[in-house]
Amino acid sequence: GLDGTLYDYFNGMEDLKNKKVRFVGDPEKRIQEDYLRILRYFRFYGSVAEHADAHEPQTLVAIERNAAGLAGIAGERIWVELKKTLMGNHASHLFALIYKLGVAPHIGLPCDGNVGELQRVWERSRASAPRPITLLSALLRCADDVGHLDARLRLSKDERNLAAFVVKHRGELRPDADGDDPLGSIKAFVTDARPHGEAKARASELLRYLGEAGPAVELDGWRPPAFPVSGHDLRRLGLTSGKEIGTELQRLRALWQRSGYRADKDALLASVRQG
Repeated sequence: GLDGTLYDYFNGMEDLKNKKVRFVGDPEKRIQEDYLRILRYFRFYGSVAEHADAHEPQTLVAIERNAAGLAGIAGERIWVELKKTLMGNHASHLFALIYKLGVAPHIGLPCDGNVGELQRVWERSRASAPRPITLLSALLRCADDVGHLDARLRLSKDERNLAAFVVKHRGELRPDADGDDPLGSIKAFVTDARPHGEAKARASELLRYLGEAGPAVELDGWRPPAFPVSGHDLRRLGLTSGKEIGTELQRLRALWQRSGYRADKDALLASVRQG
């Protein structure tokens, strides 16, 4: 009330003390009033519950019976709930439950989502606070899964591109423990990419996905070297044709890459004069 008195008609305070999550009254009726409450249940569970698997059986039955109702909910609203669930506790358990109860196909998740991979990624990376889409990418097996997820959830362009990046590169772009610089190959990838900033941010998220928190922080603080030669430099040396300049810039960039990105402007331009 206005005087601060708490009127608790449904024993909600007791549930909070016991870290218990349940619907008010009949769970089936509450869900049918707004099917998004299915996903809100998972989100609240991750925020309140102490144990991963302490659900009331009637709640799970009601969710399973009414999962198809989520097909009519806008993707943007679904994604808001999934993001919050991914950032809460018990996320890997809750997404396994989403699959077990038949919710996944109605919210854009792949029918054969890799729940085991999500569990591994969540366990090894949650301390480094990866982005929700980075975690969710663990469920996706291929580029088509990214496209279907985007079509249903209406991801931002940045989220879609990050998911595609993780799915494409998670098996190949990894730190090299045996090299002089464990991040050497990743830094080379970022240096060759354009724009550098986007590539570096995505590579950093991929490192978090892989459980490489330390290298991710190191990469965040690293600044990619800039290719030191421009078309203006080549014009000053007498090259005039746009095609000729473009070809020469490609040759010089390859030379710069082979030097480990150490060759400076003078050394690269010297190779033009010698040519």
